[in-house]
Amino acid sequence: MKLDKIVLAVALAFALGSTPALADKPETPSKLSGGKLITAAEAKQLVATKSAQFFDTRSAVNFGKGHVPGAATASYKEKSEAVPDFDASKDEFDLAKLPADKNARIVFYSDGPTGWKSYKAAVTAVKAGYRNVMYLRGGFAEWEAAGNAVER
Repeated sequence: MKLDKIVLAVALAFALGSTPALADKPETPSKLSGGKLITAAEAKQLVATKSAQFFDTRSAVNFGKGHVPGAATASYKEKSEAVPDFDASKDEFDLAKLPADKNARIVFYSDGPTGWKSYKAAVTAVKAGYRNVMYLRGGFAEWEAAGNAVER
């Protein structure tokens, strides 16, 4: 019995120490160079007036569980580090899903303040020449917590 507890403790320590996925991701930057951070209240106004296109950068599975009404899925597949100066060449993001008009108002979101996919998509869009990029840093979590409508 005592040996079982020791083996379990060693196995758990090894698993925790060798699994980077268990570590919490840092929060995304609170500024977006060349773009604008918006709140759920501002996003709600944009949805109500249909004055911006929303892009959900989470996986298609999470998008299917619920998203901002009218949003399109534009999954960002990240392999780069969760740092402001990430290496976008390690990631996959289909810019062809964005409007051809570089002046279009576009909003990116993912899960919340630790949702690097939306931050990275917004940075990528700015670097690609989009001039009206917005980033809902609080993500779907803030949207839903504010009691806003959810489309499934």
